Amino acid sequence: YSQHTMATSNCSFEEVDHLMKTLELVFYVPIFLCGVAVNGWALFVFCFKIEWRVSTIYFTNLVLMDLILLVPLPFKMHATNHRWTAQSKGLCSFLESLYFIGMYGSVYTIACIAVDRWLGICHLFNFRKPASPVIRDKSRRNAVFACVVVWLAVLAPPSLIYGFRDHGHEDFHCFHGFSPKVWRPAIIVCLEVLGYVLPALVIVFCSVRSAGSLNDELRELSDELRKQSDELSAKKRLSIRVIYSSMWAFLVPFTPSHLAILLQFLVRGVIQDCWTKTKVSLFLQVALCLANVTCCLDAPCYYFAAKELNIPFDYITTIHNG
Repeated sequence: YSQHTMATSNCSFEEVDHLMKTLELVFYVPIFLCGVAVNGWALFVFCFKIEWRVSTIYFTNLVLMDLILLVPLPFKMHATNHRWTAQSKGLCSFLESLYFIGMYGSVYTIACIAVDRWLGICHLFNFRKPASPVIRDKSRRNAVFACVVVWLAVLAPPSLIYGFRDHGHEDFHCFHGFSPKVWRPAIIVCLEVLGYVLPALVIVFCSVRSAGSLNDELRELSDELRKQSDELSAKKRLSIRVIYSSMWAFLVPFTPSHLAILLQFLVRGVIQDCWTKTKVSLFLQVALCLANVTCCLDAPCYYFAAKELNIPFDYITTIHNG
């Protein structure tokens, strides 16, 4: 995704290269340190300190995806400032695959959480009637199945990444300089639609409907019942804030990066102006740096929201067990 992929004899990207060497350190060092700390801590909490519920399954999967995303970051920082030997292309493709798996595994897991929350709030939830053990077991099995599907979905495409590099014998920059076939229209359309547009539509729809349902319930409460249920009303209002904050935690990191990828595609085939090319290159790389912030925002966002509400995780994400 680098400026190296679109360098031409008539347009220099040396200024962008120099600037990004500094910016990537500014972004990646704190992201890596913060991400490892908070996700490692969250993984320990989910695995050993919290009852194994539906939401715990999703959160554990989300933390694993974020940790996978963090693994290539030190190598990305090194690759920005150093060329790798041709013998390292296999390792480079493996690291690029991990980056893909972590990024889009996180996207699909967040979408699963949004769907599960929507089903729980709008269709299955009953405050006064706890779910039976049979229903809870079925919900957990469904969550495990959804996570397995996510893994299968993100493990298949990386096998193609190994073909995205030319098999030359010269030194190269890992995470940069993909072969032109990576920018084929079919690949970009699939990446944009399946990797961002569809998950974004699902997350926005489910979040808006879930928050709307909780708002409707708040409005329907009579004054007398509202006074008797102040705690319940407060939890619902806080849940609405959590729903919207988690939705924006997805949209803010991933919207700029996928817009930038689309612009990069247009630059390669349509836009010829050198000034525009350099600005798009800079925008793309900064946007991709910001997308990595998701590994610091995902799990802690939901976890601290649940702690703030002082209620089980399932209230926020699924509410299957009432």
